[in-house]
Amino acid sequence: MDTIDRIVGQWGSERPELDVSALEVIGRLSRLARMVQERLDEVFAEYGLQEWEFDVLATLRRNGPPYELTPGELDRELLSSSGTTTHRLKRLEERGLVTRRRDEEDGRVLWVQLTDAGRELQAAAHEAHAANELRIVAGLEPADREALQRGLVAFAKVLGDDTTVN
Repeated sequence: MDTIDRIVGQWGSERPELDVSALEVIGRLSRLARMVQERLDEVFAEYGLQEWEFDVLATLRRNGPPYELTPGELDRELLSSSGTTTHRLKRLEERGLVTRRRDEEDGRVLWVQLTDAGRELQAAAHEAHAANELRIVAGLEPADREALQRGLVAFAKVLGDDTTVN
């Protein structure tokens, strides 16, 4: 029995007419999301990064040389708004991790490019991040990990997650 089981039991006694069974999924997902995020943030902090900074740097890096995208492409990749992206890029540029430049042929187009310093920081942080993610799931048996992955993909589809590939 865990905390969620206890809470569901309490509601069963207090409000037996109310179906709170979804709490068994939603409550655990919320609790686990916070626990995972704390563990991820610890590693990002070791590299002086916040998660969103890592995400921007990683997005530029995984798109391959010359490690650049337009702000609109970053918005789509990061599922963020243009205002949020603009603010974030300014902060990363101030830190020397990205540069922004106008397209030589079409001055309306802006390119965001990973700097050498940004690429080096991203590479080091990514190695630590990948190892950290493996540590987080290491206690799961392979069959449990696969079942969890399938369940999460199914739940994402139910919620209309358009990032899920069929």
